[in-house]
Amino acid sequence: MEGGSFSLHQSLGGGLVADMLLWRKLRASVMLLIGATFVWFLFEIAGYNFLPPPPIPDLETSEESVAKIIEALRIHINHGMSVAHEIAVGGNVLLFIQVAFCSWLVSYIGSFVDFLTLMYIGVLLSLSLPPLYEKYQDLIEGHLTKGHQIIQEQYRKIDENILRKLPLDKLKKFQ
Repeated sequence: MEGGSFSLHQSLGGGLVADMLLWRKLRASVMLLIGATFVWFLFEIAGYNFLPPPPIPDLETSEESVAKIIEALRIHINHGMSVAHEIAVGGNVLLFIQVAFCSWLVSYIGSFVDFLTLMYIGVLLSLSLPPLYEKYQDLIEGHLTKGHQIIQEQYRKIDENILRKLPLDKLKKFQ
């Protein structure tokens, strides 16, 4: 990690998933791409649907596997709850604006495509963006740094001209 750079492979988890996303395990990456394309084609183009469902044998999940899944999700749920707490109790206006913008953006993009297509686009992006970022990391980071500086300057102007004029002191007294 020289000069502030980082390993994209490590930030993606450093295991098989990182190898697949960076196309280091070519066979696994190709299989993921083909599988996702097949499922998307089957449901979107060929018109297959879940009604009526094909006969499915009795499926059971052990308590141990459910406990593992819940334990893995617990971290993300707690993080989401801490963000909600920070917005509700802490009065973090910037965090509220970020959450509202991200929610609006997901809703706006989702209005153009259905869920399966959105998931397929996510798979395609997850298989194409990490290798591109790894190849052009220095160029991308330069542009991101410049963009971050512009956004920080705009936020500073908004904070000085609008946010600091909001009567947040009066709102906290009522709580």
